[in-house]
Amino acid sequence: MEISRRDLIKLTVSAGAALSAPSILRAQAASADTRVIRVVLDQVPSVFDPHNTTSANTGNHALAIYDMLFGVDSQGVARPQMIGNWGVSEDKKTYTFELRNGLGFHDGTPVTAADCVASIRRWGAASSAGKLLMERTKDVSKKDDRTFTIELAEPLGLLIDMLALPRQHLAIMREKDANLPPTEQVTANIGSGPFKFNHALAKPGASFTYDRNELYVPREERPDGFAGGKIVKVDRAIWENISDQQTALAALQAGEIDFLLTCPPDFYSTVEGDPNLQLELVVTGGQCMFARTNFLQPPFDNVKARQALLHLVDQEKFLRVAAPDPRYAHPISSMFGNGSPYSNDENTGWYKKNGDPEKAKQLFKEAGYAGEKVVILDSTDWAQGDVSAQLLASELKKIGANAELAPSDWAGIMARRANKGPVEEGGWNIHISSWPNGALSDPLGCALLQANGENAWYGWPKNDEYEALRANWAVVETMNERKALARRMQHLWFDFVGAVFLGQAVSPSARRKTLTGVISNDGSVPMWNIEKAPG
Repeated sequence: MEISRRDLIKLTVSAGAALSAPSILRAQAASADTRVIRVVLDQVPSVFDPHNTTSANTGNHALAIYDMLFGVDSQGVARPQMIGNWGVSEDKKTYTFELRNGLGFHDGTPVTAADCVASIRRWGAASSAGKLLMERTKDVSKKDDRTFTIELAEPLGLLIDMLALPRQHLAIMREKDANLPPTEQVTANIGSGPFKFNHALAKPGASFTYDRNELYVPREERPDGFAGGKIVKVDRAIWENISDQQTALAALQAGEIDFLLTCPPDFYSTVEGDPNLQLELVVTGGQCMFARTNFLQPPFDNVKARQALLHLVDQEKFLRVAAPDPRYAHPISSMFGNGSPYSNDENTGWYKKNGDPEKAKQLFKEAGYAGEKVVILDSTDWAQGDVSAQLLASELKKIGANAELAPSDWAGIMARRANKGPVEEGGWNIHISSWPNGALSDPLGCALLQANGENAWYGWPKNDEYEALRANWAVVETMNERKALARRMQHLWFDFVGAVFLGQAVSPSARRKTLTGVISNDGSVPMWNIEKAPG
């Protein structure tokens, strides 16, 4: 029997959510304060260190409290942020950077070159782009309190772009924090960014509060993407954790919150019919959902089992349950996502509407699958991930696989996905997640596109030939060369099956019309530039 979307998501939709009188009174008091905004950016972070995880929620937290050396503008061009002046030697091997005036940490200490050096080294040991950079770096060193250098072993034309990647957040920390290994979390939450983390008002699992950093000196350029002046127009931003989607919509309608990052598809018509609310594409490229298999454990340590999953997935079916509005849902057949200059059709013969379950069943058999348990991590507080996990389990069972869901909130998923052991010891076989569409066009910065074994992102794929091509991305100089390289990489990627895409979901956000200035981009959500009118 076909599983319906209604059975899967288990949501009851009402045209107008009923709220209690005390709740309305709280909302009226909240909405009267134009200097405080309340936002729901999906789950509040459980990890606060952007060098320690690739979680989008941690990235949004980091954007508020930390600053970066460079920022990417709305056209994808890297622009100086904390840097005042910089230059490169004639042989293109030594880059010299000078910090701009007015930079200070939230504890009152100035930002120095030593802080930058320690932060770069820590980031370089953790992020995929950073590791690639450090492999080509002879030294990162301080010249004086405001000046530092990066000395390369060989020219690297993409160096500035790598320092600016928003999803590879090179957060500049205090030297004493950055001296911790990236495997040990920094929990001080003291940066030099436009917001300060309010430790006294922190309610883990419920809400986090960010206060305007009154001493922050924004750049003079106009705000442009993650570049330009980071101007904070409110005194306080409160990130609420409301996991129940109907409750979140009710709070938005009542004015208890001002912004809901991900509006569930069932609520689009409700928002569009409310004169006080507005649907808006903030994360313009949306998220590319995927199933990542565990390469270290059976059955997916066998390439034929991974290829079976590639043939099994019918993306249109997954999109019907995860993103049913065709305006906002698109299948994906390129490892570089949709709409990238590098998106291509190399080695995509596996892609078929309706999938190919018989082929999948055959490949599982050839892989020697003998009914072992297939554990799928299921994030119950991420609706699209939850329904996708349930549907994948159903599809696997149809071809005879012993699929089992491991439900947990996202914090539990983050903890369990790091386990490399067998399922009997708390491990896993399939992890459902998503990546911003725009990030897939950058194989240096996108951790999902690594294939360097146990040093890779969760799932730990390994393919040395592919990694050699990926490393060459930083060396080739022209767009045409990169397009040719992209085709070669994609051919290998779908041979060893680095990930199985489930589709691209472009989820509009919902906001009260009194809230304006949310910066549109293809991934993270900065809280600067937002303002709130009386309403």
